[in-house]
Amino acid sequence: MRPISWDGATLNVIDQRMLPAKVTWIPISGWKDAFSAIREMKVRGAPLIGVVAAFGLALETKRIKGSSINATKEEVRKIASILETARPTAVNLKWAVDRVMQAIQSEDSADGVRNRAIKEAEWIMQYEENTAKRLGEIGEKLIHDGDVVLTHCNAGSLATVEYGTALSPIRLAVKKGKQVRVIATETRPALQGARLTAFELMKDGIDTTLISDTMVGYVMSKGMVDLVMLGADRVLRQGYVINKIGTYQIAVLAKRHLIPFYAVFPWSSVDMLTEVGDVVIEQRSPREVEMIRGRRIAPKGIKIFNPAFDVTEPELVTALVTDRGIVYPPFEKGLEEADKKQYVSADMHI
Repeated sequence: MRPISWDGATLNVIDQRMLPAKVTWIPISGWKDAFSAIREMKVRGAPLIGVVAAFGLALETKRIKGSSINATKEEVRKIASILETARPTAVNLKWAVDRVMQAIQSEDSADGVRNRAIKEAEWIMQYEENTAKRLGEIGEKLIHDGDVVLTHCNAGSLATVEYGTALSPIRLAVKKGKQVRVIATETRPALQGARLTAFELMKDGIDTTLISDTMVGYVMSKGMVDLVMLGADRVLRQGYVINKIGTYQIAVLAKRHLIPFYAVFPWSSVDMLTEVGDVVIEQRSPREVEMIRGRRIAPKGIKIFNPAFDVTEPELVTALVTDRGIVYPPFEKGLEEADKKQYVSADMHI
């Protein structure tokens, strides 16, 4: 399921809060629409967030009426700095916005800024699609015929432009005729696994079993899992994986049961500069924990802690699957070598 539609003039995205009950498309006409869609999780998934932010900024340039080209660029810069705060943990958001900002710097007219910003947003969208397909080709080799793969949150098409990150290797393995089954966690509190991953895989006809987050240890102890594949919102140069809350406990359990643990992500999710202690973990509204679809499940006034992400240490990670290849420990050396490689081109046919 492709969650984004661009016809060269109009951008529409699926409101993922409504899934799987109904498919509702919403327009993104500028930065405010993009900010709202990202912050309220109408769109989610690190790669898709970056794409929507890039288009939101690019489309906004049509409305900016600067008195000079420098004033126009300064206004774009101010908007970009606001967009980057919509969700602070996933590095793809800043990466995409920064690419648009860098692209317009050489332009010397307002029309040039607008046209270049749109072209860069289009490049980013195509890049994320190409890298997702590339991730499938690389990661599929880690899946053997008959394997059961456990995944967490949603790392499928709905988190990207198409194919997915962690689901891309699974899809390709099935396409190649491998008998692959999936165990998907429901992923509290927003239930991305139950609502989105299960929805995607069922549409693809892939054998999928849904479990609650608290069942991971049980299914692993019973020998029901062969490997873990999940996405990442940010990966640091030492190999720290920042991903949806609950990832860390899955990694600990996988280590205990000698199960390979793979994080699958595009290079746009790599952060070679930030130290782990400086990563901002997004804290979300208590309502996400105390309410489900508008119905209260916790007593009023109860204190609630709701971080959206956690940090998995490098020693718990078997390998990092990127569009530049699979990186094994020591991660810092491998990531530094991969960082020197070229991006998968948005124009490249894969």
